[in-house]
Amino acid sequence: MSENKNLSHNRKKDLLSKEVEHIDITKFDAREIISSMSKMSFVSRETANAADIYNEMLKDKDCTIFLTLAGSTSAAGCMHVYRDLVKYNMVDAIVATGASIIDMDFFEALGFKHYQGSQFQDDTELRENYIDRIYDTYIDEDQLQMCDKIIGEIADTLEPRSYTSREFIQEIGKYLKTNSKKKGSLIEMAYDNNVPIFCPAFTDSSAGFGLVMHQERNPKNHITIDAIREFRELTEIKIRSEGSGLFMIGGGVPKNFIQDTVICAELLGKNVAMHKYAVQITVADSRDGACSSSTLKEASSWGKVDVTKEQMVFAEATTVLPLIASDAFHKGEWKNRERKNFSKIF
Repeated sequence: MSENKNLSHNRKKDLLSKEVEHIDITKFDAREIISSMSKMSFVSRETANAADIYNEMLKDKDCTIFLTLAGSTSAAGCMHVYRDLVKYNMVDAIVATGASIIDMDFFEALGFKHYQGSQFQDDTELRENYIDRIYDTYIDEDQLQMCDKIIGEIADTLEPRSYTSREFIQEIGKYLKTNSKKKGSLIEMAYDNNVPIFCPAFTDSSAGFGLVMHQERNPKNHITIDAIREFRELTEIKIRSEGSGLFMIGGGVPKNFIQDTVICAELLGKNVAMHKYAVQITVADSRDGACSSSTLKEASSWGKVDVTKEQMVFAEATTVLPLIASDAFHKGEWKNRERKNFSKIF
């Protein structure tokens, strides 16, 4: 039996041997590529137009830029792209899935890694080795469960009351200041620069497992997540913004949540404009009528997004996001922006 265990352990080491390396948008200059793509057609021209709109957002001093994240681009190698967008003052608030923030970013901040694998690997063998697969990327399930556990332990240290996901992620940022194994995570960078992170479906992630364990240990005195107050907080940012722009990776709950702030503000009796700028990178098909795949023009019919400065880019995000972000970094419009410091308003 011990020999079989050693064989399994060695096989797991083989499967988890090639780390995903995150792309660095500061190390290459995509301006010439984007400029050339603007003279092409199809997705190339869409990408170049999206880059132009993003640069307009950065140039507009009255524009609050919301970054939304859904899907697994962080695990696939774009984690440092998002971190650098915060570091260089290219986004003002983030709305994301819990998986993007906890299962991927917090996970790596604890010193764990994502690994290159294969979409053709026998998933039964992966399960036997306690390896989780995201298409062609692997995660060590033992390490992911450690991530769950630490979330619960952080919750154990907090005053028992309701928290928004933004508040709880801020507490995670405090934790990482002294406990991170990998410095410069998105959570820690956002904490340092007063960029709030909202996860409207927070418990659909490692955070959910950790908070369930926390509440199991503390049945009478535990924290809860208040998604309603969170919606109000995000809407307050929209109300305080003279103008706003969306830079959306994927769709899902984050996409709809940030667009709904316009309607929420209206229902509260506030006169706010639709989101002036919007870029969405997605592979979702709009023909099924689902919100995640609805186009930005469709969102205009709901009074959420203006149609004058919007661009859908139908591409897998890891292929075009680094080009758009690198182009914006090297054009340098971010150097003239003042930080919004929205975390300080709550």
